[in-house]
Amino acid sequence: MSLKPWREIARPHDDVLKGTTKQSEFAADISQVAGGIASEEYQNPVKFFARTFITEGMSLLLSSVAQRLAGQGGDPVIQLQTSFGGGKTHTMLAVYHLASREVATSELHGVPPILDAAGIVDLPTANVAVLDGLKMSPSQPAVHGSLAVNTLWGELAYQLMGEEGYALVADSDRDGTSPGKDALIKLLTQAAPCVILIDELQKYFAQFAAGSTFRGGTFESNIAFVQALTEALKSVPKAILLASLPESEAEIGSTAGEKALTALEKHFGRVESVWKPVATNEAFEIVRRRLFADAGSRAEVEGIARQFHDFYRKHSEQFPLETQSNEYFERLCQSYPIHPEIFDRLYQDWTTLDKFQRTRGVLQYMAVVIHRLWVNNNQDALIMPGSLPLGDPDVRTKSTHYLPAGWEPVIEKDIDGQYSNPVDIDTHNSIFGSVQAATRTCRTIFLGSAPAAANQVVRGIELERILLGSVQPGQTIGHFTDALKRLHDKLQHLYQDQDRHWFDTKPNLRREMESHKQKIKDDQLEPLIRKSVGNIFARSTIFSGGTHIFTPSKDVQDNWEIRLVVLAPAFGFSRTDPSAAYQQAEEILTRHGEKNRLRKNRLFFFAADSDVVGRLKECGRIYLAWKDIVDDIRAEKLNLDLFQAKIAEKNCAAAEETFKQVIRQTYKWLICPTEIVPADGNPKGKVEWEAVAVPPGSLNVTAAIETIMIDEQWVIREWSPIHLRNMLDRWYFKNGKADVGIQKVWEDCSINLYLPRLLNDHVLKDTVTAGVASKDFFGYAAAKENDKYSGFSFGERAFITIDEHAVLIQKDVANAFWDQLEEQRRKEQQAREGSSADGTGGITGGTEETGGTEDGGGTLADTTSTPATTTASAVKTRFYADVKLNPTAAKMAFGDIMDEVIQQFLNNGDNIEISIDISVQSATTDGFSENVQRGVKENCNTLGFDSFEFEAD
Repeated sequence: MSLKPWREIARPHDDVLKGTTKQSEFAADISQVAGGIASEEYQNPVKFFARTFITEGMSLLLSSVAQRLAGQGGDPVIQLQTSFGGGKTHTMLAVYHLASREVATSELHGVPPILDAAGIVDLPTANVAVLDGLKMSPSQPAVHGSLAVNTLWGELAYQLMGEEGYALVADSDRDGTSPGKDALIKLLTQAAPCVILIDELQKYFAQFAAGSTFRGGTFESNIAFVQALTEALKSVPKAILLASLPESEAEIGSTAGEKALTALEKHFGRVESVWKPVATNEAFEIVRRRLFADAGSRAEVEGIARQFHDFYRKHSEQFPLETQSNEYFERLCQSYPIHPEIFDRLYQDWTTLDKFQRTRGVLQYMAVVIHRLWVNNNQDALIMPGSLPLGDPDVRTKSTHYLPAGWEPVIEKDIDGQYSNPVDIDTHNSIFGSVQAATRTCRTIFLGSAPAAANQVVRGIELERILLGSVQPGQTIGHFTDALKRLHDKLQHLYQDQDRHWFDTKPNLRREMESHKQKIKDDQLEPLIRKSVGNIFARSTIFSGGTHIFTPSKDVQDNWEIRLVVLAPAFGFSRTDPSAAYQQAEEILTRHGEKNRLRKNRLFFFAADSDVVGRLKECGRIYLAWKDIVDDIRAEKLNLDLFQAKIAEKNCAAAEETFKQVIRQTYKWLICPTEIVPADGNPKGKVEWEAVAVPPGSLNVTAAIETIMIDEQWVIREWSPIHLRNMLDRWYFKNGKADVGIQKVWEDCSINLYLPRLLNDHVLKDTVTAGVASKDFFGYAAAKENDKYSGFSFGERAFITIDEHAVLIQKDVANAFWDQLEEQRRKEQQAREGSSADGTGGITGGTEETGGTEDGGGTLADTTSTPATTTASAVKTRFYADVKLNPTAAKMAFGDIMDEVIQQFLNNGDNIEISIDISVQSATTDGFSENVQRGVKENCNTLGFDSFEFEAD
């Protein structure tokens, strides 16, 4: 089912559509109805009940009234006491129309079922008296023709029975004294069936000054009348009284009003039945019935409600817990086309305002809102808090009418309107603008926070309620959370404390922050960015040369170690325009200060995303501005209250965290220089570039970079001998060349971009070691002198060194040389066997047999060709070595010793003993301090030194 706009399903009443509804029409006036001068919707009983939702409380009340008038029981006195705007007067109007019987009860919508349930077949027409405490005055008589009526009891008698009824209390009316219970019983009995409706009685009583006498009597005489009237009603079966008393402080008013209310509650409390006509959950239908002529078919309403409910359940972690229940689905149906969150905010928050009446205020407010939404062709599926057109002058005026002064400019600038900041954010961001994310978010926050912003102990509304009031099914929730972050960066009246957000008329520190931000120059920003970029890197197993942050070319060493050069933000990269990054990278790649860079194949580059650099700088300035504010507060240069100081510290911490996140989002492009060799096989020296994005969400940036480098084969940590042989065949063993220096191969791999980039020389050494162990790839010799190979290895394990003497030998040449050696060894063996047979114990012809090969590929050196029998005189079984290490580089040097020397013996399983001699001379004549001596001794003991001692010269 499609998510249809509410305007295609529901239709408001014509007066709402046209905007002709007068706000006063929602303020029912029972005196006007009794006088026949009220608006049609209140005066006409048929129209009145057609727009009235009969609540459970009202249904019970009307049933009791009908039973009383029919003489079938019912309560004689009913007190209507609800909060401001709770429906007291509206309920009295329902009783008035039911009792006066201007039309048949069958024409009154919702009334026949009530009478049927009460068992009433024929409801009599009653005499009705309406006493309005606001209309009557204790000092001014009410004139009826030639008759002047002074008191409540005089007015009551006249309205029930005219001059005949007035005559029963005339003396008491003239004297201002209560007529007493018996006189009232007589009056009510003759007037029955009758209904007495007293509205705003407390307002009338509040006019009596203490100790004063008016034409309407005294305070005490009027209290006596109320007591006598309530007692008299119990004796007259078909007479009933409904009186409204205020519940909220807004209606009680002055001290006199409070005194009057206390006295009235005391006397009504003896006999009355208290009814609270409107329950909160029934307010939905009251408003809907009054504002909408047709709310849509049940099937269509359930279809929309189901989509909202399923959306809330699917994203349960983003919305309030209450939205997950089936009861909330029913609330969505009951309140359609208005979202329940609007009712919750208006009834729970806005009704706390002195001026905002409970039901009447909601009706007045929503009538203006619905009219403007209809005119604006609003396409929302429900009328939500985020739908409120606060930018419209009428809606804005109605909203601020209930609030303290100062909200108009806040709405115009920071909430809604053509020139507001949220609209500007939506306009310049297509993702936000497509759903009005910023504007809807601000409207929702305003509705939920404006009424109580100054008085809440815990301020604001939670993010889940902001989303509930803003997001519709099918929209991306993340767009709204992102918009909220953007709003906090820009708005001056939006506050945040943890997960709660609110607007206030008092500016936040945004303006102060903006002032500080404008003063921050690029030279202040660059050190912050440099430091923050450096913090994202961890120790690397690849970049042995280190990571250079915004380093000029002269300070990037030109040696054998692999290095990562991080480019400054000015040299950002993008797929559409990578030129800035490539040009700066090529400058560093080709130049080492004033010199040409030799070892180009040891550098990588890391660049910012040029599309995000602007935001990075903005976030950096915001963080520095907040930091300056916090520093000023601590230095007492800025005088703020405790709450604002707390907010400043939180904003500073949040800005720092945001800046760190944007650093990761900005620096993401790993750039590798390379060179593509053309088909002719001749390198042209032209640098080619490859760029790969490092995922911003990587927990370890360094590890992510290393993974990319290995996956892309930009760096080789393990190399197969076949690849080395192929490289040698392609670039070195050409035109009959038989060998190449292994050190030259290593240097060329570090210099030339078209050659493999080895992690270090150990990779080459391990590859050669594996290669010479077989006869499939190449040979190795420790040296070549005068076309002679010494330390030759081919098809056997060998100890490999990378120095200026060692060479790699082309496979066929090595194979031929191996055959020659085998032949030589065979002849030597034969010679030794012959010598042993004739007893000479020597070898003849040995010098001639060590001659070179015919093709000049090299011959065995003397140490290789010496017969085994000549070595019997000295068998080497022990090795000693002594070396002095530079103290500043001893750790690294000792590692090399372990790898290059000791490891050879470990491989053979030899017995090794290593001792370390340490001799330290104090740098001063004062000798070593006590602290140094104590620390060194403790550490030596811990490390298990055999002996150690400090001594004097």
